[in-house]
This record gives sequence, structure tokens and C-alpha cells, in this order.
Amino acid sequence: MPTAYVLLNSDLGSDESIIGEVKQILTSENAKFEIQGVYGVYDIVLKLTADDPEELRGIITDRIRKIGKVQSTLTMMVIEGQGQ
Repeated sequence: MPTAYVLLNSDLGSDESIIGEVKQILTSENAKFEIQGVYGVYDIVLKLTADDPEELRGIITDRIRKIGKVQSTLTMMVIEGQGQ
């Protein structure tokens, strides 16, 4: 299954609200996800899996990146078949 790790930078103090919004968005999508707040250069890490790479791309581009307090994202697509 296509998988992506999305690293998010957020407005100061908005991590919890963004995590809540992502959870709300993704529960209505046909995708599996894990999301955590982290320390370091990025504020939130999202692991997202969908049935189709285009569906995955659409969720990231059209839904996650448009959340108001998200400043920037870095998306890393997993190379299927490696590391298993």
C-alpha cells in the first residue's frame, strides 16, 4: 500500500489543534494514519497509508496542506518493496 511520512511545521502553540483537525479529516477518508507531536525541526509527524498513490497525494495536497495553522510540510513517499 502506498505510504507517506509527512512532517509538518505549525504556528507556535497550535500543535494540538492541528493534530485534532488532521484526525477529524482523516477519519472521513479511506486511509490509515498515525500522528504524533515531536520535538525538533518539525512539530508533527504523520504516517499516512492509502489504497492508491493518487488518493494519498490528494489527501496531502488538498486536505492536510490547507489546514490554516500549518506553516509548511515535507512529504516523504515510501519506496514500496524496500525494507521489508
